[in-house]
Amino acid sequence: MSLTKTQVQRLRALREKKMREAHGLFVVEGEKVVSELLAANFALEALYVTPAWTGPRNHPQFHELNPAEMARVSHFPTPSSALAVGRIHRPPLPEAALHSGLSLVLDRIQDPGNVGTLLRLADWYGLARVILSPDCADLFSQKVINASKGSFARVLCYTTPLAPLLATTRQAAPTVPILGCDLEGDNVHTTQPLHDGVIIIGSEGRGLSPELRPHLTGVITIPRYGAAESLNAALAAAIICDRLALPPK
Repeated sequence: MSLTKTQVQRLRALREKKMREAHGLFVVEGEKVVSELLAANFALEALYVTPAWTGPRNHPQFHELNPAEMARVSHFPTPSSALAVGRIHRPPLPEAALHSGLSLVLDRIQDPGNVGTLLRLADWYGLARVILSPDCADLFSQKVINASKGSFARVLCYTTPLAPLLATTRQAAPTVPILGCDLEGDNVHTTQPLHDGVIIIGSEGRGLSPELRPHLTGVITIPRYGAAESLNAALAAAIICDRLALPPK
């Protein structure tokens, strides 16, 4: 097929958050990540591929482009053989969701690579859900989705203000642990693993938001034996989840 100028402009515009929000659509590019979304039965609005694409061709909105056409809409310096368009869907967080299962809460994590890796981590450990503060990197950005390696399609994700959520959880379910990760806190290696609970990962540079601290039941840390100032947020979360996450019930 030959794309119209309007179609090209819209596909290219979806690299910007404000345009994704305006259209209610996002774009993801790359043979591997598109294949993973299709394998997870993620509902895609359209699938654009070149003849080099080796994946399924039975999508209801399947379009084959020549390499030059793909280069016009690609978000990469070197175009891929597949580009897909999905619809943005932000489900509301169910009431009392944090009362059971292990929740990973991301507080001001603004690096999209870190957010994507944290989704992958949640998928690996079978966490019940991931909750992002509104000032985290956009869940529907190309970099987040690619870094998640397909976990974007498998992990339940919600975006919501954190302080009211934690306050409500603390009041309604006072026995549910709400643990913030900080440089000063209890050694995570002496903390009991959890089936149910909330683990909050803060920004690498700024740590936990001050307004969240009154709602914590505890603060945990990874003991430091050397001189590094801090750990990457995704790396820290991996160590903490490896210690605290029990298999889902």
